[in-house]
Amino acid sequence: MPIRLASNCANCTNFQNDHTCTQHHTKVTERHTCDSFNMQQALKMNMTCGTCSRFNSADCAHPAKAAPEMSCSSWAPLAMA
Repeated sequence: MPIRLASNCANCTNFQNDHTCTQHHTKVTERHTCDSFNMQQALKMNMTCGTCSRFNSADCAHPAKAAPEMSCSSWAPLAMA
């Protein structure tokens, strides 16, 4: 099963750094979403080998081809604490 970004406020173009929604003018978190959700296009640019948890590991699907700026359909997010 592929891992995808969630359709929630934290990934929406209306989400501001102060956790305010510019569409609804209220505080929100990554737990919220609405019918006005609009995915930030820039997020997809970060899905490269350099940001993949499988890069340079035994789990990498393409170890001979993997490079820091390369995109891959087997991308997995780095763990966050």
